[in-house]
Amino acid sequence: MSFEVNGKTFETDEEGYMVNLLEWEPGCAEAMAKLEDQPLTDAHWEVINFLREYYDEYQIAPAVRVLTKAIGKKLGKEKGNSKYLYELFPYGPGKQACKYAGLPKPTGCV
Repeated sequence: MSFEVNGKTFETDEEGYMVNLLEWEPGCAEAMAKLEDQPLTDAHWEVINFLREYYDEYQIAPAVRVLTKAIGKKLGKEKGNSKYLYELFPYGPGKQACKYAGLPKPTGCV
């Protein structure tokens, strides 16, 4: 599977996660979100950018419980809760947000 951004093709696995994490660029998130009919707002980008920073630091995509706690610490309690994150990423904040961020599927996600 693959998608295209500005004439460049990006390979994905069968679940839509990028095969080469180093190729990610912001246009990739936009393209993947468009495929799922999910417009990206500043709130989405806040989570996507947080995930990319988290991955750079820990070399792992956080499971949703870890993600919720970490976002709460960095962005505030009103954003560090499952309800808020599921409103942004209805297919699962761990899975969907990590996919848009160009990260692997979080461990423990089905």
